[in-house]
Amino acid sequence: MDRRERDAVPRPLTATAPHRIRRPVLSQWWTDVTFLHWPADPATVAPLLPRGTRPDVLDGTTYVGLVPFRMERVAIGRRPAFPYLGTFPETNVRLYSVDEQGRRGVVFLSLDAARLLPVLGGRAGFRLPYLWSSMSITRNGGRHLTYTGRRLPPQRPTSYRISVEIGTELEQPGELETFLTARWGLHVDWYGRTLHLPNAHPTWPLHTARVRHLEEDLIRAAGLPAPQEPPCSVLYSPGVPVVFGAPVPAHRTEPQRSIMPKAPTASPPWPDRSEAEVLVDKHERDLPNAGECRSEVLDR
Repeated sequence: MDRRERDAVPRPLTATAPHRIRRPVLSQWWTDVTFLHWPADPATVAPLLPRGTRPDVLDGTTYVGLVPFRMERVAIGRRPAFPYLGTFPETNVRLYSVDEQGRRGVVFLSLDAARLLPVLGGRAGFRLPYLWSSMSITRNGGRHLTYTGRRLPPQRPTSYRISVEIGTELEQPGELETFLTARWGLHVDWYGRTLHLPNAHPTWPLHTARVRHLEEDLIRAAGLPAPQEPPCSVLYSPGVPVVFGAPVPAHRTEPQRSIMPKAPTASPPWPDRSEAEVLVDKHERDLPNAGECRSEVLDR
């Protein structure tokens, strides 16, 4: 790690997007999202991050995330969503990063998805580690969700089954919840260059959640030690609409020009603003101090 990386001060944590994306490259919805997190040693995850980034930490600790959800209404820019191909289950294993500009982001170690064409497009267009899997999301009553997945041949057999019980809405998410969920971009190794791909969406409407059953080997398959303890943080969100801007170089010495063609301009920073307002608390939230990261698994 060089001096520029050490000296890059992370930008403040914000529950709301710190930027507007007027010319989106992609738009989509993330729904029925469950966030499961385990604490991790920054030195352990650092070798897995793209060049020019380092682990993002909160009180000296970074985290490994396992996040299953439903991708919906995927579209290019502001165009209509792709029928059939634009809606599918997805589950990612992710880490948290900071680049030389101080921009916080997500680094995906794997993204399992249930549609082959989006998998191929994500791998070719953005160099994201998408993997084709057989997946399902089922709801039992109003409060119980089960996510299942199994990677398809010729990939190595890898699977998961996660059942959660949704709790009460968090009126005022704390610093830890914001750190784990409000990530306004991703970092990716794009043909030898590290890029930052910004996103924007309304504030996450978050609920407490409890794991009822957890079997997974995605984290180990992604190159990290398999967790030996239950996740220390479990959260649920009904979802948010999201837009992505064009990627720019993450390195300070490179000119901050987009490498993608510009999409048609639009004023809101996310699609379907009237629908989004149903999902988001419209008041600004002051962040209390970070809480203790802990949870429980009823049946592992």
